[in-house]
Amino acid sequence: MFLNIGGWLGVVVLVIDLTIRVLAIIVVPRNRKPTAGMAWLLAIFLIPFAGIFVFLLIGNPKLPRKRRRMQEDIDDYIRETTKELASETEGGDAPEWFKGAVRLNRTLSAMPLQAGNAVRLVSDYQASLDQMAEAIDQAVDFVHVEFYILQCDQTTAPFFDALERACARGVAVHVLLDHWANLIRPNYRHTRDRLTSMGADWKLMLPLQPLQGKFQRPDLRNHRKILVVDGRTAVIGSQNVLDRSYNKKANIRRGLQWEELVAVVEGPAVGALNAVFLADWYAETEQVLDDELGIEASATGQGSLDCQIVPSGPGYNAENNLRLFLALLYAAQRRIVITSPYFVPDESLMYAVTSAVQRGVAVDLFVSEIGDQAMVWHAQRSYYEELLRAGVRIYLYPAPYILHSKCFSIDDDVAVVGSSNMDMRSFGLNQEISMMVRGASFVSEMRAVEDRYRAMSKELTLDEWLTQPLRSTVLDNLARLTSALQ
Repeated sequence: MFLNIGGWLGVVVLVIDLTIRVLAIIVVPRNRKPTAGMAWLLAIFLIPFAGIFVFLLIGNPKLPRKRRRMQEDIDDYIRETTKELASETEGGDAPEWFKGAVRLNRTLSAMPLQAGNAVRLVSDYQASLDQMAEAIDQAVDFVHVEFYILQCDQTTAPFFDALERACARGVAVHVLLDHWANLIRPNYRHTRDRLTSMGADWKLMLPLQPLQGKFQRPDLRNHRKILVVDGRTAVIGSQNVLDRSYNKKANIRRGLQWEELVAVVEGPAVGALNAVFLADWYAETEQVLDDELGIEASATGQGSLDCQIVPSGPGYNAENNLRLFLALLYAAQRRIVITSPYFVPDESLMYAVTSAVQRGVAVDLFVSEIGDQAMVWHAQRSYYEELLRAGVRIYLYPAPYILHSKCFSIDDDVAVVGSSNMDMRSFGLNQEISMMVRGASFVSEMRAVEDRYRAMSKELTLDEWLTQPLRSTVLDNLARLTSALQ
């Protein structure tokens, strides 16, 4: 009898296993990149029961349908209220390829190009925190704070002190911070208590609270970094608000220090950045902050730069940031400089980068010599040989620094700065914010930052790379396979 039961149990397991495999072939590749589809199928076929469990948990790279509908409604509103503005500032005397990039961004994210902006870069970690605190101290009406990681610690105390002073003056302070990214930090409870006690209105972004009906794929993140003060001044870039060591014992033990880049914006683009904050606030709370200025409130400015804000992420149907990067890479005629802490490209981005070199464009890539995330660092390294053989010059920013800046420039008059890495996570799973800037003065300022990176970095050569031990190559290639699981 026990043999019969065991035999039937084996048949049941075999049928379930076969059913999983057949359904996986039907379901997994649908509306998914071939590389991601093949990676998921490989995982499910090798470890069917565990593989299907993980797929059901993190296999959907989009936010819930309700959230995506909210984003669509917001985009429709932005398109309608900025219709005249968009027709007036399509690029002026810019080349046709740039106007095409502007139309692409407008189609994908609804945001128009806006003229008359002033933008300056800040690359000193403490100086950027100090300048944000100074801007908050000038606030009269409102302060909007949205950061992937927001931690009250010894380094960021002046920032929180400025927020507290703003609340005491009667300034409306609204704060958004990513749930999971802050939950795992040592100062999470203290940060929440500090925000509450000062009177700030704060909310968690993409909270994992299933008992409250708030749940989506667990590894989706809001990775944006935005500060808006009175619709007059804004900050966008790579820097989170926490100590330069990220307050992790392992980082402190290794002596790691984060190197960042932020842009301080004045002019009409501040309204667009504010609109992104208002949209994220609405998505999390279903509250409309009517009296705190939207994109239509800032139509003119005294600067000389054209700026277009490009939000992206799993709330959109397309990978807005990736499409922008591809458009600019293919438009470049002379020079491309990419700075990304996590460079894990998909096939389209690799083709764009290597094709640029092949048509005579000089391409520089700045990455860190060491990594803070082992899997991502090894996946990134797996692309070095192909890049070097194509003619890309790779510069390794020295330890103990993690080059966390996220910027990208082409030729002499267009650049992008923001929160987006050039990796598959930033393209598909993270909510990001990028700013495309047209203006020779801004690109010249970015070139100065890039030149400083170059002076500090060591150039990696193909001959040197080919001496890597076999164990490193194996780890790199295994990590590369996991990067496609989206």
